[in-house]
Formats: sequence, C-alpha cells, structure tokens
Amino acid sequence: MSETFKEFLKLLPHYQDLKHQMLALLTDADLAHTFPGSPSLGTLCKEFGETEQSYVNSFKTLKLDFKYHNPDETLASSVSALTAWYTQLDNEMEETLRAFSDADLETKRLGRGSWMVPIELNFDIYLQALLIFCGKAWVHLHALGKELPEQWADWIG
Repeated sequence: MSETFKEFLKLLPHYQDLKHQMLALLTDADLAHTFPGSPSLGTLCKEFGETEQSYVNSFKTLKLDFKYHNPDETLASSVSALTAWYTQLDNEMEETLRAFSDADLETKRLGRGSWMVPIELNFDIYLQALLIFCGKAWVHLHALGKELPEQWADWIG
C-alpha cells in the first residue's frame, strides 16, 4: 500500500461517516421528501451511491464514467437498504484504494473524459463530490426539521 495514501485513507472514514450519520436520522418516509421540480431525498441518496460506485470503478479501471445505474429501485425508499449499500461501497472504496502503491501514484493517470488526472486528484474530487451531495441533502434535512449531528454542523454548515 502507498505510504502517501495511508494519510489520505485516515480521512476517508470521516467523510464517509457523513452519509451514515444522515441515514441514522432518517425514516423510510423521510426519503420521499421532495421540493417541486427536484428529486426526492431517497432518489438523491440512490444517485450518490451510483456516483460512488462510478468512482470505485474508476480506481479499478483508471477511467471514470457515470454510466453505472443500480437497478434496485428500493434503494430510494429504504434507509436500511441504503445503509447496507453505502457500507458495501465504503468497504469496496477503501479496499480498492489500499491496492495502490507509491509507484502507481507516481506513474498512473486516470481518464476523466479527455482530462487525465493523477489518482490522488481523482480521490480528492470524489471527496468533493461527497461534500456536494451532503450540501444537497442538508436542504432536505433542514426542511424535515432534523437536528444535524455535530460533524454536519462543523463541516456542512
């Protein structure tokens, strides 16, 4: 495993915990919350899982695309299904990242369309995508009157 990535991977669970903290606040009924013209909170959560799977796949293939779609529609309406899926995705992400060596980080680039980026930069962009998802979910959580965990208040607002 890359010595450089060891430091990054210490941060990963803190970012991923944001999703799990949110799910701990929600009921299945909450996932149906929507704003006019916007997807439901459950759909937003399912779509982020698809985004995370796309990033996991990108670290395996060194090519990012967002074509992955999970056919399980219950993910948009079940907190327990989302929790299990997010846990599986988190484990797969960490396992995949741990496989990179320092030499990989120095030599390999990952394709994002016509844009080639270092593996570490793709990882950073994934973390930013996670924070963007949390920002979108934050609006739903406030509208639902949910009291946000301390980390959410500190990191998201």
